[in-house]
Amino acid sequence: MNTHSPRGASHGGTDERSPDNAREPVLVRELTAADRDRLLAHFLSLHAEDRLLRFGQTAPDQVIENYVRTIDFERDTVFGVFDTALDVVGVGHLAYLPVEDEKRTAEFGISVLERSRGKGIGTRLFERAIMRSRNTHVTTLYMYCLSRNTTMMHIAKKAGMRIEYAYGSADAYLTLPPADQTSILSEMLHEQAAAFDYAIKRQTQRTTEIIEALLPSDELA
Repeated sequence: MNTHSPRGASHGGTDERSPDNAREPVLVRELTAADRDRLLAHFLSLHAEDRLLRFGQTAPDQVIENYVRTIDFERDTVFGVFDTALDVVGVGHLAYLPVEDEKRTAEFGISVLERSRGKGIGTRLFERAIMRSRNTHVTTLYMYCLSRNTTMMHIAKKAGMRIEYAYGSADAYLTLPPADQTSILSEMLHEQAAAFDYAIKRQTQRTTEIIEALLPSDELA
């Protein structure tokens, strides 16, 4: 299976090289259509090389804009990691493929902004995708990436994915066990923690904005 479209696609800018830097927990929240503008800002912030690694092809701004505009949040699942400024610094897109022979496959793509790498964000997005895939009856998780994308290759190998190489690219497959009480409860707790974290960051941001609005301009200089 080799799909080169941006829909589920590939994996770019996910440097996991320094696990020791992950001093703060990485909380992954499911995104909705209300987050579309933040998603667009995230992808437009990727450099040309990162866009190539993420989508498996050159992706100018208009391609990215069309990709984000056409994401179907009712069909697919999109995860995000937010920083304290509520910028989306990590994104995972889980795209469900047509059912074949009663088997369901989902394709997963990851991107992490350069300033937020080395914190384990790519790994956490991948783990969350596995949880959601199991809980939505997906039997195989699929990833496509360029062979030189060492970070994603590392994540795939660490997860025990079956990898097929061809002409500078790689197709990785992970057979998933069915959902159980642990996977369902785990996903619920992860989502609640991420939603609470987002609410705290949003309230902190609003409080800061109010305080700055009340202060004389010379004190903010």
